[in-house]
Amino acid sequence: MEASGKTTALETMDMEVNRRDPQISQDGGTAGDDDEMTRMGKVQEFKRNMRPLAALSFASVLQATWEYLILSNYTGLEDGGLAGLFWSYIWTFIGFGFIIASLAEMASMAPTDGGQYHWVSEFCSPRHQKFLSYVTGWMSVLAWQAGTASGSFLTGTLIQGLITVRNPDYTAPGWQGTLLVFSMVLVIYFFNVYASELMPLMSNLLMFFHILSWAVILIMLWATASHRSAEAVFVTDWKNIGGLPTMGVSVMVGQISAIYGCLSSDACAHMSEEIKDAGRNVPVAMYWGYFSNGIMAAILLVAYLFATPSVEDSLDDASGFPLLYVFKQMTSTAGVNGLTAIIILPVIFSNIMFNASTSRQTWAFARDKGLPFSKWISKIDPKRMIPVNAIILSCVISCLLSLINIGSSTAFNAIISLNTAALMFTYQFSISCVIYRKIWYPKTLPARRWDLGRFGLPINIIGVLYCFFAMFWSFWPTELPITAENFNWSVVIFVAIFILSLVMYVLKGRKEYEGPVVEVKQG
Repeated sequence: MEASGKTTALETMDMEVNRRDPQISQDGGTAGDDDEMTRMGKVQEFKRNMRPLAALSFASVLQATWEYLILSNYTGLEDGGLAGLFWSYIWTFIGFGFIIASLAEMASMAPTDGGQYHWVSEFCSPRHQKFLSYVTGWMSVLAWQAGTASGSFLTGTLIQGLITVRNPDYTAPGWQGTLLVFSMVLVIYFFNVYASELMPLMSNLLMFFHILSWAVILIMLWATASHRSAEAVFVTDWKNIGGLPTMGVSVMVGQISAIYGCLSSDACAHMSEEIKDAGRNVPVAMYWGYFSNGIMAAILLVAYLFATPSVEDSLDDASGFPLLYVFKQMTSTAGVNGLTAIIILPVIFSNIMFNASTSRQTWAFARDKGLPFSKWISKIDPKRMIPVNAIILSCVISCLLSLINIGSSTAFNAIISLNTAALMFTYQFSISCVIYRKIWYPKTLPARRWDLGRFGLPINIIGVLYCFFAMFWSFWPTELPITAENFNWSVVIFVAIFILSLVMYVLKGRKEYEGPVVEVKQG
């Protein structure tokens, strides 16, 4: 209740949930949560301490679209320019809209931390569910682990970029960037293990800071920077600095910057078992978190592009971040540090929440015996009621992936390409399975309180097609000719993990893994 005596829409929804489901479990969930866990054959092992507002805040702060878009747009500017980055973001935002709507509907049908691999298991043809859900589970683990690593990598190297602002002679060696990534991982581990109880409160506070920071950066870009013409931003400034075969190919490759900003909109689904009334609140948080973030990002992107005096000069900046070049053109060194600091803070907490979501997804797959050492990974700390071992594993993988930075100047692009390709793979299979069920066995789908209605099937189909489109372009090199330094290593890691999942299925999966569907109660 606010001081004015009025309730917010989310508080009203929460009150209605309590009236509808008056029986509240000891873990903080509703009777509806208990029913859904029972239907899926799962035991409640977490506290449900995230209410509707906290769930929406978690989804929004974790995705951090505007922060990631203006920080990690080097490839988009190199392969596309001002106009290419803008228009690729627009179609990416629309394309992901179909994906997130499809995922939100499935999250309402089966609100579980497992997410995609569970949905494949439950909605796929019985003949293929075991194999396809197993492979999807492996690729989902890969996607989320790569996403967690990318956030730590971005934060660590951004600190290096700030050092170059104060000391132009600093060369920013890759090994030092990797050490900074390690320090970020330590921060992530501390908060996820020792401050996990504060996650709902932190989410709500950081949601406010997420919006406030956006407003400050937006005002500064419009008020203090010199501006390009609208014609240059929207029409004429197309670049192919990477030397790709054609301008069209260049823009398609450069869209990875826009895609990265829109990724991980399904994060809230992997926290389902800690969210109160998950069947309703998870899809609402996913959907509105995505669109509110996307609109904020579009507005700020326009301001940022207008404030970029030269694409070539921004790419050549010693910091390695075009955004820092823009800040340097409009303010002092102290101003650059101040503006960057208010972006770094929400990004750091986005990384913390990303690790939380990643560890739950990994834990869930281990719970279903999909990973090696599943018993250890799926262990819950009895005191804190969190998957500490899965958190540790996620931190270790982030450190290992950051080692690419020592030998590759395009390591960040490889990691986000890997994140994109693996996520698109899991989205394709999960959405395709629900399409299969809607066409041939619609009456067998579980009840859901967040429904796409008669437009559901077309939305699902468009979402799958966009997944194929985004995945195809994620593997391309950003520059030609290809060298050992600029090679896109994502394809190597992706293929290696895919082959490993097949080998593990033959050796262990087909004997030990049954898939969540065997525990689901039909009816």
